[in-house]
Amino acid sequence: MSVPGSIDPDLLRVFLYIAEEGSFTRAAERVGRTQSAVSMQVQRLETLLGQRLFQRRRGGSVALTPHGRLLVGRAAEMVALNDGIWGAFRIPLLAGSVRLGTPDDYAWRYLPPVLARFADTHPAVQVEVVCAPSEELVKRLKDDDLDLTLVSEGTEPKGWPSVPLWRGPLLWLTSERHAVHRRDPLPLAVAGTGCSWAAAATRALDGAGRRYRVAYMSGSQAGTLAPVLAGLAVTVSIPSWLPGGIVALKAGEVLPALPDFAILMLKGRKRAEPAAQALATHMAETFRLEAAKAAQGAPMLASAA
Repeated sequence: MSVPGSIDPDLLRVFLYIAEEGSFTRAAERVGRTQSAVSMQVQRLETLLGQRLFQRRRGGSVALTPHGRLLVGRAAEMVALNDGIWGAFRIPLLAGSVRLGTPDDYAWRYLPPVLARFADTHPAVQVEVVCAPSEELVKRLKDDDLDLTLVSEGTEPKGWPSVPLWRGPLLWLTSERHAVHRRDPLPLAVAGTGCSWAAAATRALDGAGRRYRVAYMSGSQAGTLAPVLAGLAVTVSIPSWLPGGIVALKAGEVLPALPDFAILMLKGRKRAEPAAQALATHMAETFRLEAAKAAQGAPMLASAA
């Protein structure tokens, strides 16, 4: 019986860094090695698999080949499994609690893989999750009621250190069965006057000369999606899980294009406990792995004309 070959997880990790950065040079900077050393690792991986994984472009950037796109999701899973096994046996057992803040729309999309990876390696740590709008989470962080929090770009306090975790487009969401996005004036469902997404939406509409009115306000994603599902308003969101009956409009069609936004991680001012530091590390790594999976190009949302 033939025995299948094995792949060094470090080769897969370097492969994922290149896929995320689109550059051998930037990937080499992340792992603290020379570009030639990283190139040799990729050559070794391609030799093991018998396929080219990257295609070089002008300007020094690279793109995934079809075989590279096939590998990226599976490589992310293998690296995460390797890290989970290593952490479970080699990282000292941590105890205590961490107070984590997040808007509820980020909780649905991003927290499950973060919490799953963290529980594998730190089963004795209690995580208290607080869901609230970004503005409220920032206030609670300042008051030392949170250890870590996710917030939308534009709500972070001036001068407060932040860690960018994700950057991507805002999307218009509308009802699948109702043409509410074609009404004049356009009815909006937004999180509140201080919401950076709402501000981006109204700026885009003002710039396009499109009339609108704020018809519904809510501090939660469920509260903004309910009138959209009923065909009473449109709202904005990042690519995320959506209930049936709600779809994303194609970029720039019917309604004006929206800008890209970032999800930021903020840490408390006080010296973080080891458990909070560990969760912050898991958070950043999980977002990197999810970005690698997204590089496969699978659509996340249905779209409407």
